[in-house]
Amino acid sequence: MNLKELVTGVSGEKQFLLGNEAAVRGVIEAGVSIAATYPGTPSSEIGNILSVLAKDANIYFEFSTNEKVAMEVAATAAASGLRSFTFMKHVGLNASADSFMTTAYSGVNGGMVILSADDPSLFSSQNEQDTRNYAKLANMPILEPSNCQEVKDMVKYAFDLSEQFNIPVIVRTTTRVSHMRGVVEFGEVSDNSSNNENHWRRGHFNKDPSKYVPVPAFAGDMHVRLWDKIHNIEKITNKSEFNREVVLTDNKKYGIITSSSAYNYAHDVCKFNNLDINILKLGFSYPFPQEKVAEFLKDIDEVFVVEEVDPIIERDTLATIGSKKLDVSVHGKLDGTFPLYHEFNSDIVADGMNKVLNFKKSDEISLSPSLEKLQADIPSRAPVLCAGCPHRAMYYGVNKAIEELGLTPDDVIFASDIGCYTLGINPPYNAADYLLSMGSSVGDGCGFSVSTDQKVVSYIGDSTFFHSGVSPLINAVHNKHNFVLTVLDNRITAMTGGQPNPGIPIDGMGDEAPEISIRKLALACGCDYVRVINPFNLDQVIKTYKEALEREDTAVIISKAPCTLIKGLTKKPPVKFVEGNCNNCDKCVSELACPAISKINGKITIDTAQCDGCNVCIQVCKYGALEAGR
Repeated sequence: MNLKELVTGVSGEKQFLLGNEAAVRGVIEAGVSIAATYPGTPSSEIGNILSVLAKDANIYFEFSTNEKVAMEVAATAAASGLRSFTFMKHVGLNASADSFMTTAYSGVNGGMVILSADDPSLFSSQNEQDTRNYAKLANMPILEPSNCQEVKDMVKYAFDLSEQFNIPVIVRTTTRVSHMRGVVEFGEVSDNSSNNENHWRRGHFNKDPSKYVPVPAFAGDMHVRLWDKIHNIEKITNKSEFNREVVLTDNKKYGIITSSSAYNYAHDVCKFNNLDINILKLGFSYPFPQEKVAEFLKDIDEVFVVEEVDPIIERDTLATIGSKKLDVSVHGKLDGTFPLYHEFNSDIVADGMNKVLNFKKSDEISLSPSLEKLQADIPSRAPVLCAGCPHRAMYYGVNKAIEELGLTPDDVIFASDIGCYTLGINPPYNAADYLLSMGSSVGDGCGFSVSTDQKVVSYIGDSTFFHSGVSPLINAVHNKHNFVLTVLDNRITAMTGGQPNPGIPIDGMGDEAPEISIRKLALACGCDYVRVINPFNLDQVIKTYKEALEREDTAVIISKAPCTLIKGLTKKPPVKFVEGNCNNCDKCVSELACPAISKINGKITIDTAQCDGCNVCIQVCKYGALEAGR
C-alpha cells in the first residue's frame, strides 16, 4: 500500500494495515490539525508516517524534544479549539506526567487524544508499566483496542468523546496491537482544510484563567468539574458499543471479562477448545462500566478476568461484586490463575483457565529427541551494535584509557542511558552499570560523583541529550560535580527508526530547521572542558578520555559521527585480512567485537556484506593483519 492512500482513501475502502497505520487513518478521519510526539517503540511508526503525510493531511506535525513538550503542544492546540493528537510509548507518559495530569483539570475545547503504547514483556523498554493506572490517576477516559479496525475507530471516536465532555481521552495500545496487521474499513474524513497561508488550520484561544490557570483558587473547582465529567462518562461506558458481550454459549456457569490484546487470546482459547464460556470485552474500560459488568455477572458462578500486566479490571470487578452483593468467584492474577507480569499468549491463558476447568488433555505433543537437541543447541543471540557503529569505538577507547591510567574496572562507574548505546552493557565493553530513564545518565553522574570516590563516565545520545540531558548538566556544573559526560552524537534518533532531532537541520515534516549545537549548549551550561572528537580516530578517543578522567570538574566529550544506517551514506570498501601478518592475538574479535569480524576454523574472517569500512579494526590490530579495502 502507498502510504498516501491513508489520506486519499475513501469511505468503504478496505486496506490491510499495521495497527499504527490504522491509528494514523483514525487521526486523518477525525480531522486533526496538530500532532506532536517524541519517538518511542512501539508507537514510533505513527510519527514516521505522519512526518511523510502531514502536509497532504493538513496537519502540523513535529518531533518534539520530549514527551512533555509534545503533550503541551497538543494541549494548547486543543485549548485553541483545534483537534490535536499526541502519542508516545508508555514510559514517555512518565516524562509528560506533570502537564498530562493538569490537562484533565483544565480540559479542552477541541478534541485531544493521547495514544500511549504499552510494552508487555519489555521488548524495547525499561519497564512494563500499565497506562490504565494513569487513566485512574488523572481521571481520564481510556479506550483499549484489540485489533486494527478498533484502533482506527477508537481513535476517531475518542475525539468526539473529548469534545463532548471537554476532556482529553487516552487510547491504550500494546506492542501486539500496534504491530499486528488486519483489514481496516475506512470511514468518512472530517474537513480540516487550512484557513490561512499555512497548510494546517489555525484556531483561537479564548482567555479564561478560571479554566486554564490552576492556581489553588481555581483548581479546586476544576477538580469538581472533572468528577462531574467522569460520572457522566460512566453512563456512556455502560452502554458503549465498545463494551460488548461475545456470546459463544447459552451456558451461564462461567464467563470471561477481558480487554485489549488479551481478548484475542481468550477468544482463541474458547474457540479452539470448544469452551462454553461467554466473553465480556471491555474496549472502553475507564470509567469502569460497573452496571454493564454487573449485568454480565449476575447469572454466572465463576468469572475469569484476562488482562495483561496489572490486575486493574480484576480489582474493579471485585469491587463491583462487593457493591452489588453478587456471589461470583473471580479467577485472575490476584488468585494466581494468571501471571502478574509479562505479555500473554493463548498458551498462557489456556494454562491459567485449565487450573479451574481441567479441559486440557494430558497427552500433550512432545518433541522428538532430535528436535529437543536442536532446541538446546540453538545459540543465544543478544542484540549487538552494528558493524561500523561509532559507539563501539568509544567503548573500546574508554576501556583502553582506563587501562592506561592504571585504573581497574571497579574504579569506574558507567552511567548509561536509553538508546542503542545501552548495548555497551555487553562484553567486552561492560560499559553500563546503572540506568534509570531517559536522560538519567547525567543526573546519575551527579549523584555518583558525590556518593563515591570512583570515577564516573556517563553516556547519553544526541536525541536523549536534547530530551532531558540539559537540565542535569546545568545541575552538574552549578554543584561542582566531577564526572565525564559522553554525548554520542550519531546525527539521528537511531534506536526508534532514524527520526530527526534538534541537532540536525531538518524538522519533523522534512523542512529546513535551525541546527542546535550540542557543543554550544555544553559551553552555555558552563562546562570548561568540551571536546568534539571523531570516534573512528582511536588515538584521539583514548587521549581525550585520559584527559577528561583526570579532571576535577564536569567534562563533556562529544563523539560526532553518523549512524551507519542513515540512508544515503556511502559505505567505504570492506577491510581486508592479511593472513600472513596475523599472530592470532584475536583482539579484533575479543576486544573490539565487531559483528563483521569472526574467527572460523581458526582463521579471521571478514563479512564483507556487513563491514562498512570504518577502519577501527585496523587501528586495533598492531600487526598489519587488517588493511583498508580499495
